Amino acid sequence: QVQLVESGGGLVQPGGSLGLSCAASGSIFAINDMGWYRQAPGKERELVAIINKRGTNYATSVEGRFTISEDNAKNTTYLQMDSLKAEDTAVYYCRAGVTVVTGPEWRFFEVWGQGTLVTVSS
Repeated sequence: QVQLVESGGGLVQPGGSLGLSCAASGSIFAINDMGWYRQAPGKERELVAIINKRGTNYATSVEGRFTISEDNAKNTTYLQMDSLKAEDTAVYYCRAGVTVVTGPEWRFFEVWGQGTLVTVSS
């Protein structure tokens, strides 16, 4: 069983900063990639940022304002959000692609966190 636990959401004023973290736990052989997605009211879930061995990738709307990073030793990814705008208001979800090895069997899973609300408002 693999779980993702997110933390760090809350209320922030426009122009402010907020940091999110997401820790993976369980019988993980390897984390292939981790990323952040968000879903605003009435909209579809969208990719915010992703990180893997090849590097990072950001949505155009957040590039230059958000920074994704990881601590491999802790199986944790972080999202630093600066210069926040009202349109960044959404529930932010962490996602991980993980490899689980049980005996001779290798399995690949996509795991999602429970989501954390970020509200940007004055």
